[in-house]
Amino acid sequence: MIKKINHIGIAVNSIEEAVKLYTDVLGLKLKGVEVVADQKVKTAIIPVGESKIELLESTDPDGVIAKYIERRGEGIHHLALEVSNLQDALDTLAKQGVALIDEKPRNGVEDTKIAFLHPKGTKLLIELVEPGE
Repeated sequence: MIKKINHIGIAVNSIEEAVKLYTDVLGLKLKGVEVVADQKVKTAIIPVGESKIELLESTDPDGVIAKYIERRGEGIHHLALEVSNLQDALDTLAKQGVALIDEKPRNGVEDTKIAFLHPKGTKLLIELVEPGE
């Protein structure tokens, strides 16, 4: 079911400031910046080998990322695991009793389909990602 770690999501106050560490200091390349309006988030994708770092900046003071930073500060927000068929993975996990935040896939960055597992059962916010075509 799980193919690989797709990315690690990191909540930041400012993508412009945070990206400097990864590009200027660590020498990585910024692939792109994208806004996902329905999630009230701006993202920056930084490839690292077969995986990526996804910087997340809230576009709304009431957004999930803004609230996360308010409670916990900047830092790791979620671990994203890649699957080949997201709906099948969600169905399988639900049958196994895993609590889901999303029972149906929704649109994510880079033309992906995404869904989150509830951290109360997994001890960490896990995002499942099905790559786009």
